[in-house]
Amino acid sequence: MGTLFGTDGIRGRAGEGWLSTGGARLLGLTLGRDLDLAMHKPDGAPHRAVLGHDGRRSGPALQAALAEGLREAGYECVSAGLITTPGLAIVGKLGDYDLSVMISASHNPAEDNGIKIFGPGGEKLADEVEQQMEEHLLAAGIPTEPCEVPAMETDFDLEEQYATFLVDAADGLSLSEVHMVLDCANGGGSRIAPKVLGRLGARVHTIAAEPDGDNINSGCGATHLELLQSEVRRQGAKIGIALDGDGDRCMLVDENGGVIHGDGVMTLLARSAVANSKWKDPRIVATVMSNKGLHRALRDVGVGVLTVGVGDRSVVAGLKAEGLSLGGEQSGHIVFGSDLFHIGDGTYTALRVLEVLCQTKLPLSELAAPYQPYPQVLLNIPVTSKPPFATIPGLEDAAKEVEDQLGEDGRVLLRYSGTESLARVMVEGPSAPLIEEHAQNLAALFVSEIGA
Repeated sequence: MGTLFGTDGIRGRAGEGWLSTGGARLLGLTLGRDLDLAMHKPDGAPHRAVLGHDGRRSGPALQAALAEGLREAGYECVSAGLITTPGLAIVGKLGDYDLSVMISASHNPAEDNGIKIFGPGGEKLADEVEQQMEEHLLAAGIPTEPCEVPAMETDFDLEEQYATFLVDAADGLSLSEVHMVLDCANGGGSRIAPKVLGRLGARVHTIAAEPDGDNINSGCGATHLELLQSEVRRQGAKIGIALDGDGDRCMLVDENGGVIHGDGVMTLLARSAVANSKWKDPRIVATVMSNKGLHRALRDVGVGVLTVGVGDRSVVAGLKAEGLSLGGEQSGHIVFGSDLFHIGDGTYTALRVLEVLCQTKLPLSELAAPYQPYPQVLLNIPVTSKPPFATIPGLEDAAKEVEDQLGEDGRVLLRYSGTESLARVMVEGPSAPLIEEHAQNLAALFVSEIGA
């Protein structure tokens, strides 16, 4: 991956750099031209793009500017308006669009924004296409003039197409006996998620579903669960569901207000699948960030875990390579196999969990109980650069010494963020005070050498 595209598209402060309207227009133009070459479409064949945005104030203007660049490259552009990232990818897949572009910074605050790109079939662009785009964009430089064009009109039929897809995917599931609290993070799922769950008969108490441009992810959603926990207890609900700003994550709160993150969700879904003989290959895909408690909870029922690198690209690659049905991350980004085109969709994840809840008639806390995490410390250290770990004096030796001390009951993971100027130090083991001490010592080595 180059310098412009991180692990999940372009991301940064809205209005600056490539996330200015001038930058977005040039990005659309370059994207259209480079993707056209990569697809080798016949001369005269129509080029079609669908765009969408989450609840940020900067979204509609960036969407319009990017569409202007795509039109200059010969694309016909339509807007799905306020929608989730997976929703846009699914619309792109179902509508056979050549290109789907989401304007979103996911779980980041409102002042940030980003651009996520899906090619034909609703799949993320190949690394080589992104690399080619980076080379062309960096050679051209960021435009200084803004792109002032009218906002795009929303085609609400696209939202309805996505809603219908999710309801059909529920395959007759009735939620008439389920009282839930739904937190939409004031993001892309604010209209669609309550609509889908309501059509399936659920009694839905919705919170944080009124995006005003500035309140996305603010004290709500999958990264701020306190409000959802409080509402679940106050409402006496069976389950709390939290999406993030662009709707690809799903975090849960049980009937007692307890939090269930991605590892717990994967535990629940995998154990149910095996109990009902749904999988020929009883394995899931998880990243190196998943807790060892996940491995232990699944090993008890004969489910293996294929461990891959950080990010949904790695999860998807593992699922495709091994032909598996389920994978995901602690963050609540759960990716399904061919039944959902290898897309991670927070609302679809919730539907799958609700299916298990209704079939078993057990409380969510009991269904998630087999997952008991080992204590884990994750520190984010602001850094000025991202040199190889081997060049930071004493870092690798110190990490190895910690792993030797922890043995089979612990581990150390060091990595840089793909989207921010951060080094991440994760230590996991049986003793919370011990791993906290180890993590702080490793973090100090980063601070002393490259700390911001």
